[in-house]
Amino acid sequence: MTDTARPTLEAVAALAGVSRATASRVVNGGDGVRPPLVERVRQAVEELGYVPNQAARSLVTRRHDAIAVVVAEPETRVFADPFFALQLRGISKELTAHDNQLVLLLTEGRHDHARVGRYLAGGHVDGALVFSLHLDDPLPALIRRAGVPAVFGGRPEPDTEPTVYVDSDNRGGAREAVRHLLALGRTRVAHITGALDQTSAADRLDGYRDVVGDADPGLVAHGDFTYFGGERAMRELLDRRPDLDAVFAANDLTAVGALRALRERGLRVPQDVAVVGFDDMQAIVEQSDPPLTTVRQDILGMGQLMARRLLSALRGDEPLDSGSSNSVILPTTLVRRASA
Repeated sequence: MTDTARPTLEAVAALAGVSRATASRVVNGGDGVRPPLVERVRQAVEELGYVPNQAARSLVTRRHDAIAVVVAEPETRVFADPFFALQLRGISKELTAHDNQLVLLLTEGRHDHARVGRYLAGGHVDGALVFSLHLDDPLPALIRRAGVPAVFGGRPEPDTEPTVYVDSDNRGGAREAVRHLLALGRTRVAHITGALDQTSAADRLDGYRDVVGDADPGLVAHGDFTYFGGERAMRELLDRRPDLDAVFAANDLTAVGALRALRERGLRVPQDVAVVGFDDMQAIVEQSDPPLTTVRQDILGMGQLMARRLLSALRGDEPLDSGSSNSVILPTTLVRRASA
């Protein structure tokens, strides 16, 4: 073996004074090897700088130590919205802690779903974490056909096949936001929705309606979870109802867009119009003008919990049996700042 040759498993076995089969069991995490031999093999691995061949290891363990993270959004949305960065950070932290590789798959449109399905069915990953699904999204069915264990971020549509998911209490958080605005004495509370083909936006709209009842439909404007969508929707609301005195926005980006539109009309926040967002993303809320009152959801923790739940199932600790008892809805909290 030359100085530049890659150390082999045979070299590890020879240095440790064990058989190749014993060295392989230790390297691949198998059982049935006495602790002193395990320690000798590990010392040999460290001394030689041996790195297991992942392809060969996968043949033995039937594991790839790789998890697909499927985001049903185009890259322009994923890399522009801090929500996705936080959730991906949470997932990455958990996967890294368990020596798993994150494989990011984005969808530019419905035509990309078949590509994602083929990749998952190709046996490249051990499982999938999927979030930001839209109405009638084919991804859950494609993932089931691929036979890949999966945990979903966000509550699925009511009529879809049950899945294991992690979500936040979107409806309850929205109720708390609107109740706060009413407690401030506001009487004409508007709502800028998110993209209503997603359950999070639909739940937040339902939470708003839970509190205001059959309010003036002119007080609801449709947004899309983006800054520009919030700006546009706020202008529409002011054109329809210039007397509104409060706005609950479906997320923080939407709320910041609304703040800009209010400033353009010469309206003061919170004196003339109080504003509440949803998410509590620090990069946005504390730098907005004024600092944004919002509903906090644990975005990073949601990503960690998704990954933890999937890895637990892959280890055989807890099966991914579909049903509400195996899904998690995390609580939300209203964080009060200067905007309301």
